[in-house]
Amino acid sequence: MPKSTRTVRVALGEALREVGELTFESDGRRETSMFRYSPAWLEDAARFAIAPGLPLSEGRFFASGSGTDRRSALSGVFRDGAPDAWGRGLIRRAFAGTLSEFDYLLAVNDETRQGSIRYLEEEGSPLAPPEATFPLGALSELRRLAGAHDLSGPDRRALVRSAGSLGGARPKASLRDQDDWLLVAKFTTRQDTRPIERVEVATLELARSVGIDAARARIALPESELPVALIRRFDRTSADRVHYLSALSFLDLDPGAVAFYTDIADALRVHAAEPLQQLTELYRRILFTILVANGDDHLKNHGLLYAGAGRFVLAPAFDVNPEPHRHRHLETGISELSGNEASLEAALEAAPFFEVRRDQAAATAAGMASTIRHEWRGRLAAVGLRDEQIRSYEPAFENEEARWALRIPPR
Repeated sequence: MPKSTRTVRVALGEALREVGELTFESDGRRETSMFRYSPAWLEDAARFAIAPGLPLSEGRFFASGSGTDRRSALSGVFRDGAPDAWGRGLIRRAFAGTLSEFDYLLAVNDETRQGSIRYLEEEGSPLAPPEATFPLGALSELRRLAGAHDLSGPDRRALVRSAGSLGGARPKASLRDQDDWLLVAKFTTRQDTRPIERVEVATLELARSVGIDAARARIALPESELPVALIRRFDRTSADRVHYLSALSFLDLDPGAVAFYTDIADALRVHAAEPLQQLTELYRRILFTILVANGDDHLKNHGLLYAGAGRFVLAPAFDVNPEPHRHRHLETGISELSGNEASLEAALEAAPFFEVRRDQAAATAAGMASTIRHEWRGRLAAVGLRDEQIRSYEPAFENEEARWALRIPPR
């Protein structure tokens, strides 16, 4: 198969500040990409490295993928704005032929693409130009489209427009609320055996109760058997797009790579604004993840937002999903010493890696456990769970780690 080569200009935000160019090559077996910063960006007073693995320089940055590892054909900061399982499935259904990673990347709606990166045609206009996002009033129709097994061509394209940019494996879509704020709608499906969307919203509220910066969320169509979780996008402001990196990209790792919370902590020390504050926030999230049996804390579900002056801060916590009947382990382990063990004792032993004293860590864990014990049932009831559903989630919130937190021995 002959080699194909395509190049696009890379820009940031609503102002379309051009930062460089991305070239993609494919010969049918191997796909590669090359990024380089533009000379104008390297001289710009507002310049910054769009990812730690792409430091400001005149050099070229290469990525390569083949076989079952095609996603590595794009550097992480670009992969973060490409579709994941749900979006890729929609795009495959909407477009004929074999698709490259570049095809998936550019099939995404420019308006809803995650983060601030945008791709420009030669004359400077956005590739995949902005299309009107669905309003909140279209939620029921979007839910119908997301649950349909056989969509017409126009319906497929409409769903790709709304959902193609989104990560994860569950059905979802993008829309705007009455204040024109961009939202992610997460849909309950008829195949769900648990009220996943309701519980996610309740758990994000619980996270804020214990002092964690968490994404804003609410339940729409609450009386329906198929309610929708609406999550407010935190990579947007009223006037601009905010540069975003997943923790996987922040650590400059390929998909499937293994890393630990201590690795994120080390990267925060180097690249974070107010590192001690960010380390404390990250540590609190570890404790909360253990206390609520969150089963979805992999590296793509931790994010960073650009804070200016070449520095990043943790994005609000998102995709927190208690798993009441799953074997307890962490998707992102605390450290190499404890591996993926979901253990508060291991978390307390690791506290110094996050610049937290053990006595402070113990007090924080005990305070969180107490708040969770007093609030979790009410939070679940407030989003519409029935009594038997609340009881089914008890193992996630009333677990041995939570009980241990309330009786942590002094040190």
